[in-house]
Amino acid sequence: MPELPEVEITRQSFAQAIQGAKILRVNLGKALRWPLGCEPSALIGMQVLGVRRRAKYLLVDLSGGLLLVHLGMSGSLRFSSAMPAMGLHEHFEMQTTQGTLRLKDPRRFGAVVYARSPLDTAAQKLLGHLGPEPLESDFTVAYFKNTLSGKTAAIKTVLLDARVVVGVGNIYANEALFLAKINPKAAAGKLSAERVQRLLQAIQQVLKRALAVGGSTLKDFSNAQGKEGYFQLEMMVYDREGEPCRVCGSLVRTLRQGQRSTFYCPQCQKR
Repeated sequence: MPELPEVEITRQSFAQAIQGAKILRVNLGKALRWPLGCEPSALIGMQVLGVRRRAKYLLVDLSGGLLLVHLGMSGSLRFSSAMPAMGLHEHFEMQTTQGTLRLKDPRRFGAVVYARSPLDTAAQKLLGHLGPEPLESDFTVAYFKNTLSGKTAAIKTVLLDARVVVGVGNIYANEALFLAKINPKAAAGKLSAERVQRLLQAIQQVLKRALAVGGSTLKDFSNAQGKEGYFQLEMMVYDREGEPCRVCGSLVRTLRQGQRSTFYCPQCQKR
């Protein structure tokens, strides 16, 4: 699934190019996870004011509202001045005066939802419950420690809860816990202040590095210009079950937590 770095890299790859464009036509393919929320023709004539990101959502601000775009499990966006006809797995297309934005999503867990404003019910349903951004100033050690306090769930599972912190995702939770030398099975509420601080710093370090190298391309991720990321080449534990730890040489292990695979080093992450 595209996580915060991949979504942000996607945003950066087309936000400037589409800003100021006017919508000429909107085409829909097969139904996505949620309906668009308006007739496609209602978007014609609106101007694209900018593109922001909130958690794993791209927010396309329009002169008459906004589009909330989620890439789901396997989605990707393309933006180009020249596009072939929509393919089998392409389900949303927005033609503008500056190019065409198209969503490809083979599994159709993604979505494009229209809202009249950020305070609209449609937008609040998706965004209203979200926690702080991990790279913003409100994600502090004090906040993190207070939020984890009393939680008996494993810290790895808690990191995937968008009400605690948004956008970390499975890949980067694994990598951050390794960097912080914290066992993924440790109870979130029992982490000391020192370990919470170490984990927060590790989350930020891992995400910043992933952004710097274009995100992770494990299967088919690429940005809106078709460029792949390279963070997968630097992964310490994720998807490395049975391989030697890059630090101590112990074999990387895996377990299931909350229906997701967790990868860790039994030696480096004893506690």
